[in-house]
This record gives sequence, C-alpha cells and structure tokens, in this order.
Amino acid sequence: MAVDYLKRDGIGYVTINNPTKANILDRQTSNDISEIWKDMWEDPDVRAVILTGVGDKHFCAGHNLDSRPDITAEERERIRAENIFWPLAGTVNGARIGADGRLGDHYPQIWKPVIGAINGWAAGAGFYLMLTSTDIRLASRENARFKFALLTQGWVGSGPGATYLTRQVSHADAMKILLTDEPFDASEALRMNLINEVVPHAELITRAEEIASGIVKMPPLAVRMMKEFVVRFGDIPITEAWRVQTLMNALLTQLSADGEEGRRAFLEKRPPEFTGSILQKGEAYESLTDEERTRLDEIRREQLG
Repeated sequence: MAVDYLKRDGIGYVTINNPTKANILDRQTSNDISEIWKDMWEDPDVRAVILTGVGDKHFCAGHNLDSRPDITAEERERIRAENIFWPLAGTVNGARIGADGRLGDHYPQIWKPVIGAINGWAAGAGFYLMLTSTDIRLASRENARFKFALLTQGWVGSGPGATYLTRQVSHADAMKILLTDEPFDASEALRMNLINEVVPHAELITRAEEIASGIVKMPPLAVRMMKEFVVRFGDIPITEAWRVQTLMNALLTQLSADGEEGRRAFLEKRPPEFTGSILQKGEAYESLTDEERTRLDEIRREQLG
C-alpha cells in the first residue's frame, strides 16, 4: 500500500508513504487512503487519528491521478468534458465518493478528530487535504512549507481548497495565498491561524500523540457529535444551530452511558471512565398523577433559569 495504517491505544496512524513521488496523491494512494478513512469511521476502537507523511520533505505535494497509459489525448479530453455533464453515479464532481459522501474519496471528513502532523511540503492537493480532513494541525518548524499551487498553472482547481481556505483564515491572508501562489513557512502559517502549533521536527509525532491521547480519554460519542455538529451545522443560523446542539446534548445525556458517567464522576470527584456505550431501550415511564405532573413541571421551569 502507498499509505501505512496502524492502530494503537485508541489512535489511528495514517502515513502517506510514497516518498519517491513526494507523497503525492496518485490513484493508488488515493484509493488506499479512501479505504482507510472508511475503516476509521467504522472502528469504534479508533477515537483519534494522526495524519502525516513519510520523511522530512513532503507531507503531500499534490495530485497525480494519471489515466491508463493506453488512453489517447483525445479520449482523455472527451472523458473530462463528459464528466462535467454526466458524472458517474457514486461520484462528487467526478471524484469517487469517500467516507462521508460529500467531498470525494481523498478529502473526507470523518466524525473523529484528525490531527495533521505536517512534516514537510503541503502543496496542491496536500494543502487541500490538510484544509478539509484535519481538525488540529501541527507543523514541523524546520520542514513544513505550504503552497496552494494552482494559479501559477492557470487553474483554480477542482478540489475544495479555495472554499475551505477562505473560511479558515482572514480574507487578506486567503487572497494573498490564492492570488500570488507564493509558498510560506510554518511560522507564517501559525501567524494566520492556519495551524495550531509549530514544533521541532523531531518532536512532531510525539506532540501529536500527546494531543490524540488526551482526546482518546474523552467520551467518544460526545467527541463524535461535537465534530459532526461543527462540520454540518457551522454555517446555519445561530438559532437553528442551537436547536441541533440542544437535541444532540439531550441524546447524549439520555441515551449514552457516558452522559451519566460524566455526571457521576464529577459528583464523586474521580476521573471518568468513558466507554461510548449506548443505553438499551427500557420500559416506558409510568403515567403521572396530576400532582406529580405539576411538581415535575415546576422543577422544569425552575431549571430554565
């Protein structure tokens, strides 16, 4: 495989391993990472993910989804044109649907925290992978470099990079990146809040593991729902987002064992032991007398304040 994948202590480690080709997303790498995202999505034992690249030169230097060698230039152009008007089933803008079914197979957002350990160049598709698929970002002080890498080729790109960039940094910073296509280093990425931390290269994975290990100890259902809430509902009106958040919180407190465990641990002044367990469906509540209903209604109204 062009991507190394292992699981240890609740953490999934995803390492793009194609250093002779600058860890690019060629078709094999893209296919591999797509299957890995799906496995991480469905594995309850994976509670956090670290995404990085092999070596100290490249995190991921871009795309190279070459066609079959026997396809002629005329056939290639015709396929590209037909993809605009007749994209295949199971694709997003011509890209295969990935784990979440929205951004294609190599830019997914799984409902688990992903820590990007940017070990070298993040350019082109590697830059977009960082923007779309990582939640917390650490960068190598010595080796991390960033470049949008499209306008200088006469393109704006078919990936979601520009859309996500303008939502994650200021307008001025985004426009400088997009319109000049100049590379920049980790300190500049930190200044514009594109990344969270700059660390020495030798400490990059260790620091990522520290953060991931902390997340692993958190209640997994709540972590998942928090990320899903932000990704799915971050752009809707505040009043509607609040309704969704309240519903999610009610589900966690009423239907997950972790909701009760968190409350008990707090009252008992002990560390919680979160399992991600879902409560079984039980018997219906017994009917209340008028007096009991009045009492509960009074309590609910008192708690609103």
